[in-house]
Amino acid sequence: MRCAIYGAGSLGTVLGAYMTKGGVPVDLINRNRAHVAALKENGAKISGTVQMQVPVSALLPEEMSGKYDVIFLMTKQLHNREVVTSLQPQLKEDGVLVTLQNGLPEPEIAEIIGAARTVGCVVEWGATLKAPGECEMTSDPDSLSFHMGVMEAVPGEKLKLVKSLLETMCPVEMEQNLMGARWSKLLINATFSGLGTVMDGRFGDVSESKEGRKAAVRCIKECIDVGQAAGVTFAPVQGKDITKLFYYTNPVKRKIAELLIPVAMKKHRLIEPSMLQDVKKKKPCEVDAINGVVCAWGRKVGVPTPINDRIVEIVKKVEAGELPLSKENIHRLDDLIR
Repeated sequence: MRCAIYGAGSLGTVLGAYMTKGGVPVDLINRNRAHVAALKENGAKISGTVQMQVPVSALLPEEMSGKYDVIFLMTKQLHNREVVTSLQPQLKEDGVLVTLQNGLPEPEIAEIIGAARTVGCVVEWGATLKAPGECEMTSDPDSLSFHMGVMEAVPGEKLKLVKSLLETMCPVEMEQNLMGARWSKLLINATFSGLGTVMDGRFGDVSESKEGRKAAVRCIKECIDVGQAAGVTFAPVQGKDITKLFYYTNPVKRKIAELLIPVAMKKHRLIEPSMLQDVKKKKPCEVDAINGVVCAWGRKVGVPTPINDRIVEIVKKVEAGELPLSKENIHRLDDLIR
């Protein structure tokens, strides 16, 4: 059995370290030559809430050879059509591609390789790439999980294999409602990654700020309104029904939701949004694939999305250099959160 993690940045390096430590041979593949060189020379060094240094197999894309039974896809989804098409020759005829990306990537991937070879997986933890070969785990070890599902029938033995590989790191929940799990993660990313990028901060900076909490509950409500209008039943997140906890229809319930925000984010407060990491590195970020997806679906189903529209606008202005990275950018939402 051969498996690979394609796009082994922060999350992929951490997953690769756990898999290797658990006795699973896996190739960590990344275009960043400095990162791959450091992994080859020193192994994967993980700090933060977990401490370990593990020798790993690291490759540049052009160093890949042969075919894989399982490829975990962890690149940004901005170029999925190109990337997935290029990976087809590397995947065995009965192999599966497991997307651990943000947003709603499965339909496009299934168009390319077939739904019966496409597995979706939601990542319920965070990490940051600190330096080549070095990652910081930013979620508590007891709060790590994956939620895995499929769009249509994938051979049972393949699902068991993928589940066993991921379980070398943390528990894996099998989702009958994959799109519900995807929308629940999209809600979290749109809220805390989107607002964290607006504020130049981590999830905790959003949840522990009065303005951040106000914006967060409104963003959550928008995401739920859009998802439900699209026929989505939101899946629980680590056993919690986010619609019951955070949806509101009156000022009292809205205030309660605001008070619950820091409690819900306590174990993930150190996560630095990947969007923010990209903006800092002057790389295109995934705002269109996260908040932008909520906006696009809002237009499809006729639900206004003023908070998400504004988040996209602010992030794109920061990307273009028209606004500085600053926590003061949260006040550009003031007229929407009064």
